[in-house]
Amino acid sequence: MKYPAKAHALKVKSHFLSKNTDKKDENFAFFIAGANAAPYAYCDEFAPLRQNRYFHYLTGIEQIAGAFILFNVANEKLTLFLPNVDEDDIMWSGLPLSKEDALKEFDVDEVYYAKDIETTLKSLKDSNYKIYTTDTDDYAKLPFANYVIPKDPVFFYALDESRLIKDDYEIALMRHAAKITDNCHMAVMSALPIETNETHLHAEFIYHSIRQGSKFQSYDPICCSGPSCGTLHYVKNDDPMDGKTSVLIDAGAEWKCYASDVTRCFPITGKFSTEHLSIYNAVKDMQTQVMENVKPGIHWDDLHFLSHKVLIKHFIDLGLFHNGTAEEIFESGVSVWFYPHGLGHLLGMDTHDVGGHANYDDPNPMLRYLRLRRKLETGMVVTDEPGIYFSPFLIEKITKEQEKYVNKEIVDKYMYIGGVRIEDDILVTKDGYENMTHITSDPYEIEKIVQKGLAKGREGFHVIA
Repeated sequence: MKYPAKAHALKVKSHFLSKNTDKKDENFAFFIAGANAAPYAYCDEFAPLRQNRYFHYLTGIEQIAGAFILFNVANEKLTLFLPNVDEDDIMWSGLPLSKEDALKEFDVDEVYYAKDIETTLKSLKDSNYKIYTTDTDDYAKLPFANYVIPKDPVFFYALDESRLIKDDYEIALMRHAAKITDNCHMAVMSALPIETNETHLHAEFIYHSIRQGSKFQSYDPICCSGPSCGTLHYVKNDDPMDGKTSVLIDAGAEWKCYASDVTRCFPITGKFSTEHLSIYNAVKDMQTQVMENVKPGIHWDDLHFLSHKVLIKHFIDLGLFHNGTAEEIFESGVSVWFYPHGLGHLLGMDTHDVGGHANYDDPNPMLRYLRLRRKLETGMVVTDEPGIYFSPFLIEKITKEQEKYVNKEIVDKYMYIGGVRIEDDILVTKDGYENMTHITSDPYEIEKIVQKGLAKGREGFHVIA
């Protein structure tokens, strides 16, 4: 079965016309460039190709650089332009995809080469077509750049709204990405005898991802231990783990340009400490209560508020918050300094996928970093990823009005944990949700996995010196 490029183009047409009802009788087309091979500065090596996601949405093409796609809205014909054949490059890179094979592989109506673009677009322009594109960054100096209309906001709206709702084909790809990611997280939990540095966590995840056919990650893995678990997008990934108790790994494999995004935490010793388990269970409860309320029509803001209220209840029970009711503490906003990020985000071809309507200028700090600000709809895929963090940087931001609610003496006892985040990938269905993530998040099952790996010992693993 081919990637449904034609169906995607028709969705974009529908959303575009919904905002441009006056254009129904006009001739127009959509034109998007694929990614070009990008050289590293001052050398003859190239960066790995990351395909333009809008181009991929209308083609299904992953690893072909320098291609273009044209959708003639009037006759609904989808035309692929392959890069021109470079005879000299065949010796180095082998034969490129032929037009005939491309027509068989991709859901397009016709295939030409890039050398035919100028003639094709000029013909449309001469016929009073308006040709909309995202940008001309990769071909601004070529003549046909003058025939297109870049950066039209309605065109971006149409692309984003189309990508927002996943079809069955896309969901199947995302389920497979999630399955690969499950196995990778399981492998990391199981291999502690050979994981004495955060780099080893990173390496173990990547190794098992590639072994399963996923050569690319949805994002750079976050692999942290101890107090560093309180850094939300930790990128160092190379501190020793000796003397620490907690691990947080946020990593997701990519499958055919579709992302997964999963976070798991586990104890280095194989046994959660009292404080670590208390915070883990609080985050687990936050995630579970949110998940149970996922359904079409509910606003993501409301689920985010719910997760804060669950955090506050647990903090009161643990003595971390005091001197106020749950409602007073919620209204003060103090929970933001222990849970500063948003509940989750849309997921698709991008880890933080398009269409979320985020408002990073929101005056409410509880909502400022929320990447999804709309009602849920059937076919959306979102991450449910609450967290609790003990970061000196964040605690310094607690205001004088808020500090009366914080029992600093108790908070100090939790600082060594750094933070806990649990993240699953959730498909919104017509009746509720489907959790596509299946690696366990039960703390006692996690302990058993880690303990089994520890019992196996170093002699059970192949260690590269």
